[in-house]
Amino acid sequence: MGRLVGYMRVSTSEQDLALQKHDLEKMSVDAIFHDVTSGANPKRPGLRDALNALQQGDTLVVWRLDRLGRSMRQLIDTVEEIQKQGAHLKSVNEAIDTGTATGRMLLHVLGALAEFERETIRERVTAGMAAAKRDGRHVGHPQSMRPDTVAVARGMLDEGKSWQEVSRIFNVSPSTLSRALRRQTGPAIQTQNVG
Repeated sequence: MGRLVGYMRVSTSEQDLALQKHDLEKMSVDAIFHDVTSGANPKRPGLRDALNALQQGDTLVVWRLDRLGRSMRQLIDTVEEIQKQGAHLKSVNEAIDTGTATGRMLLHVLGALAEFERETIRERVTAGMAAAKRDGRHVGHPQSMRPDTVAVARGMLDEGKSWQEVSRIFNVSPSTLSRALRRQTGPAIQTQNVG
């Protein structure tokens, strides 16, 4: 039987860790790490330290699974990292323990749901982009330069201003300026001087 390593998280300094700490101490954890940050924040030094502390046979104990992250993907990624170290995950409130066959099965179900969620989102995005293209709407990042701005930039280039100078005036890179000019006039525009 390995050690029990506790991990706690609250989103803001106004929130209290006392309840989580009380429940983890009742589990007789050997060490407790914590973070005060949003679960969506990928930089959680307390969690990183807790994971680094795990050794073969140890168990990471959390108050609830949502302490590990805000999304199913974050949770699955963290569990995979724990398992790679030969350790287990135990949640006090959800009564999940990957050291048991039931706990491992439940996590496989959660992983399948996460994969289903990703596929569904991907399908919705693809369908939305296809519908937008069909309706003649722009797909992707917003264009950096409006057509009237591109016309002014073209005039400046025709007057002899350099690509770099015009790009600086409109706060875009020379390659962005070049793309904007090509979009408006087609491939005939000469861009070999773009630096």
